[in-house]
Amino acid sequence: MSGSSVLPRRAAVIVFLAFAFAYFLSALVRAVTATLAPTLAQEFSLQARDLGLLAGGYFLGFSVTQLPLGTWLDRHGPKKVALGFLGVAVVGSLVFSVATEFSGLLAGRVLCGAGVSACLMAPLTGYRRWLEPVAQMRANSWMLMTGSLGMVASTLPVQWALPLVGWRPLFWGLAVLIALSMVVIAVWVPRWGAAGTGPAGADADADVDARVAVPQGYGVVWRHPYFQRLAPLGFFCYGGMVAMQTLWAGPWMQRVAGYSALEAATGLFWINVSMLCTFWTWGMVNPWLLRKGFGADRLMALGLPLCLVVLLGIILAGPQAGGGAWALFCVSCTFVSLSQPAVAMAFPQALAGRALSAYNLVIFAGVFVVQWGIGLAVDAFAAAGLATVAAFQAAMAVYLVCNAGAYAWFLLRGRRHNVLSTPAP
Repeated sequence: MSGSSVLPRRAAVIVFLAFAFAYFLSALVRAVTATLAPTLAQEFSLQARDLGLLAGGYFLGFSVTQLPLGTWLDRHGPKKVALGFLGVAVVGSLVFSVATEFSGLLAGRVLCGAGVSACLMAPLTGYRRWLEPVAQMRANSWMLMTGSLGMVASTLPVQWALPLVGWRPLFWGLAVLIALSMVVIAVWVPRWGAAGTGPAGADADADVDARVAVPQGYGVVWRHPYFQRLAPLGFFCYGGMVAMQTLWAGPWMQRVAGYSALEAATGLFWINVSMLCTFWTWGMVNPWLLRKGFGADRLMALGLPLCLVVLLGIILAGPQAGGGAWALFCVSCTFVSLSQPAVAMAFPQALAGRALSAYNLVIFAGVFVVQWGIGLAVDAFAAAGLATVAAFQAAMAVYLVCNAGAYAWFLLRGRRHNVLSTPAP
């Protein structure tokens, strides 16, 4: 975490650890229902559509908070906003743990989704002011690494714990841990400044003047040429990566590659481990790459074709493409994760929260559309007479075309707008 511009090294590390603990828990909460699905389905007599709605409830709560979240982050700073939102997550975990009907489970998941929705955007907004560009890139990658660690913890470890403690005490424990993360953030994260626009003692008057000069609302973000350049990548490539990691890699392994349920769960476990290791590596090499002239734009331009090639290989291999192939695809997609700190650095500091939240909304809209769209495509191709394997291959081919189009848009727009050659002040 070297190279911080406002916080000294030790303080920067402490702030990172405080936010990383909360983000680890948010990823665990997001993914844990996949492991609990059989248990919940049996106890509450849930149908497939109920489980789908339960999973979607989290993303509903998460998505509806993104736009107000960005405004609040710019106005009040990451510490105050993260604490307020995490309090909602504590309530959501407790509601879920005591639910006796499906409506209670759904309400708990919506509250959990809303409550953890600031766990990545809050620290990234803070890093935009507290750290230099090199340190921002490293911190972003290592935050995503802790998220992957949370997803790993939600799979086999939760499965092993269920017979010992049950799912309700599991959520009591999560509520306690989230409350503990609030204490850690309250103690370790610096105040955003008396005016609510910057760190304490960091030229607050100048920050107030800068905020007055920045347009209010999200129009300036949506219209920004660099945001428009990255939006399709965020929607299809980033959102699609999450959609594969959290949903479609599993059904492919079972229905196309012929895995058993346990084999598919083990495959997902190793996919998440691979992502964890990859994000750790990104954090290690990003400073060196940036010194060598490999910024976010250049790395994405050079690296993203790899994920297109891997996806094409998966489609052509069909039943021979299993968990290892999907792990390689998700790893090759991680080049697009560089787009998040790139978006933050393309905007003035007073707009960083709105820019990051708007881009996060694009990503999660992509997760929803790709998850749903591939399901619709598989069903449509099956209705047209294709076998299961061929229907999956055809659906993934449509997704490949969308990714290729997003990448082409990124390259073509880059010839006209290369705004990251000099980071915004």
